[in-house]
Amino acid sequence: MTEPTDPQRPRNSLYQRESRSGRERSAVRLWLYRLAVPIGMAVIRLWWRLCPIRRVVGDEHAARALAGGAVIPVYWHQHQLHCVRYLLDQRQRGLKLGFLISPSVDGDLAAALAVGAGGHVVRGSANNTGARALRDYYLALQQGLSPAITPDGSTGPRYGFKPGAILIAQMSGRPILPLAFHATRAWRFRTWDRFVLPLPFSSVVVAVGEPRHVPRGLDAAALQRWQREMETELAALYRAARDAAGAL
Repeated sequence: MTEPTDPQRPRNSLYQRESRSGRERSAVRLWLYRLAVPIGMAVIRLWWRLCPIRRVVGDEHAARALAGGAVIPVYWHQHQLHCVRYLLDQRQRGLKLGFLISPSVDGDLAAALAVGAGGHVVRGSANNTGARALRDYYLALQQGLSPAITPDGSTGPRYGFKPGAILIAQMSGRPILPLAFHATRAWRFRTWDRFVLPLPFSSVVVAVGEPRHVPRGLDAAALQRWQREMETELAALYRAARDAAGAL
């Protein structure tokens, strides 16, 4: 892979020397990216193969939602690995999975991994409750992308459903599609989100909830009710995946 020279290439492209924030990408950093991306993708694909999704509870909900176009997938930050795997498999149903990733130098590796996995990247604000982020998510939906959102954000609190996904669904008219997964055996990292990494040869079950359409004109109290309802929904989906995994 060589560094592009096309002057029309977006400045926030992975292999440009300078990020949109103005930070310089050194030759060493670029070389490390070119090395790390294929290695990282090989590890992720191997893990998906060693920990396959054995069952999907509520797959019909995804089919119904995607028949109407783009959706807004939501799942807890700790559940990214296999929720993303399931969503990538929905390409056959027309889903174009999008990820909003910071245009800074620090976001380059994540962007490259997302593209390598088959996703679509929008380089924009990483704060999913900020005005710029709402605009970026909205524009992604207008382009037919389904932007994945971790509603507890990049820093938590864990299991706290921030309002970003609800506001985007309200603005766009596109449905929220909640997901969760459970693995029969897994590591939980000592990070703020307690990231879940299934152990090799464990069985994974993904649970998909009904698509949720957010009405227009929510006041502050109604928005908070939606947040609590979505927290309850994601907890219920996790229990459904856990119970189904116990029956395997």
